[in-house]
Amino acid sequence: MKSLFKLQTLKSLWTLKPPNRIFRGHPRLFASDVYSQYESVRRGEQQIPKYFNFASDVLDKWSELEKAGKRPSNPAFWWVSGKGEEVKWSFEELGFLSRKVANVLTKVCGLQKGDRIVVILPRIPEWWLVNVACMRAGIVLIPGISQLSAKDILYRLQASKATAIVTDDTLAPTVDSVASECQFLKTKLIVSKGGREGWLNFTDLYKNQSDDHSCVKTRIQDSMSIFFTSGTTGSPKMTEHSQGSLGFRPLLSERYWLDLTPSDVIWSTADTGWILASLASVFDPWVFGSCIFIHKLPQIESAAILNTLCRFPIDALVGAPTLFRMLVQNDLSNYKFMNLKHCMSGGEPLNPEVMEQWKSKTGLDIHEVYGQTETGIICSVFKGMKIKPGSMGKAAPLFDVQIVDKNANVLPPGQQGEIAVRSKPIRPLGLFSEYVDNPKKTAESERGDFYVTGDRGTMDEDGYFQFIGRDDDIIISSGYRIGPFEVESALIEHPAVAETAVVSSPDPLRGEVVKAFVVLSPTFSSTDLKSLTCDLQEHVKKTTAPYKYPRKVEFVQELPKTVTGKIKRNELRNKEWGRM
Repeated sequence: MKSLFKLQTLKSLWTLKPPNRIFRGHPRLFASDVYSQYESVRRGEQQIPKYFNFASDVLDKWSELEKAGKRPSNPAFWWVSGKGEEVKWSFEELGFLSRKVANVLTKVCGLQKGDRIVVILPRIPEWWLVNVACMRAGIVLIPGISQLSAKDILYRLQASKATAIVTDDTLAPTVDSVASECQFLKTKLIVSKGGREGWLNFTDLYKNQSDDHSCVKTRIQDSMSIFFTSGTTGSPKMTEHSQGSLGFRPLLSERYWLDLTPSDVIWSTADTGWILASLASVFDPWVFGSCIFIHKLPQIESAAILNTLCRFPIDALVGAPTLFRMLVQNDLSNYKFMNLKHCMSGGEPLNPEVMEQWKSKTGLDIHEVYGQTETGIICSVFKGMKIKPGSMGKAAPLFDVQIVDKNANVLPPGQQGEIAVRSKPIRPLGLFSEYVDNPKKTAESERGDFYVTGDRGTMDEDGYFQFIGRDDDIIISSGYRIGPFEVESALIEHPAVAETAVVSSPDPLRGEVVKAFVVLSPTFSSTDLKSLTCDLQEHVKKTTAPYKYPRKVEFVQELPKTVTGKIKRNELRNKEWGRM
């Protein structure tokens, strides 16, 4: 059982027909009977391979099919800069280049299987090359968004014990400012046209490397990626995913939220630091042999998005609700999309009115998906499924999603509780492995037989789930998860701030934004609160990732607290959302 192509349970990989259309002409990389597979999983009968590697068992198989003329001629990867630059790779070219990069990581940098590498790059082709190279070498990838501050990068390097980092000209000085405090960091790779002292030039190195590289043998449970995810207290947690949860999972369940073909082109606007980039711009589309389209998008702007949809044959679009809220504010009659057929939204709830506006202006539905860093996609509105405004669809295959109470009892339809995924007696393949070096938090994520998401919701008689809100204090703004502790820690460093509490506040464009309630220091006196607000906002932008800054600030005499002195954030949040 060394390869998924030898598994009896995954026989006839190339013959499966999608539920709502017949797929003709090209092989399809997928399981032969997802429905029966799902039932087998629930009964504990699923045969999972002992060894699996996405690069050798999926990407290289598509390369072979390409050479045999059994895949369309469209690229596997298609990147545009927005300024005339363009990159197209076939699966064969992707394999050739990624093997060269794998040699850079192993032979030049000395990284070995299981070593960790932090990768902080914008939407540029090198990010994808490093991804695939890490798969080939068994190196654990730790992505980060380009907005990370020096403090954020320092924490990630120290907590992860990463031995290498890859970044660009923009962040290299920031990395240098903290590198001396990172005892495990041995190698710094820079993606740059020039050089930098103390750094290896990524581009020069991989271009001069041999493409002779043998993919390492990885077990299905081997660590593949670690994502830093924000919590309500303390620093971000390290959420570990395995070869199975990221790479093998879509072979069993993928068609239900993407349902692509090798002829399709999919574009996800997700930042490279988030798990959605891995799901919608790496693993899940390439399972189908589809083309992943990427626009560099230094800024998310309506004109750039709309013009791109008009100029390029993009079949499927994946974006945060903020994207669609922004797009519907335009006169869309001036735009004619070349090929767009399927739109998906995830990261936070999408307003029903936005769905209606998008439908009336484009004729297209928006299919909602729901998941977390820990779970990947666990609910979605599949193609051909009835759309219920305000609903995020039904549970995805492989996941038994329920609404539970505080004692992990399953609640009946219509009753509000916490969204949870059954994790016992069989842990679903798509769930994260653990919070690295944090067994307490890992244990706390389980309640009875369930992994609990921390989100509240309901399920109707038809099995559709509706998101109500966070059960904790996490703020989800424009698809970004922001922990209040991180913002409060930044604010409290300012000499004017004696105490602060950060909560979510409603916003028509972003869904919700960060709001800070601030108690001023007794030694600080100012009558110009407007100027102070700007000063505090700029301070947070410089102290932590800029997207976390409080877009709203309210100065108060005191904060509501419990008898033990804990801040009642729920009271402040309820006030903001009009639930008092």
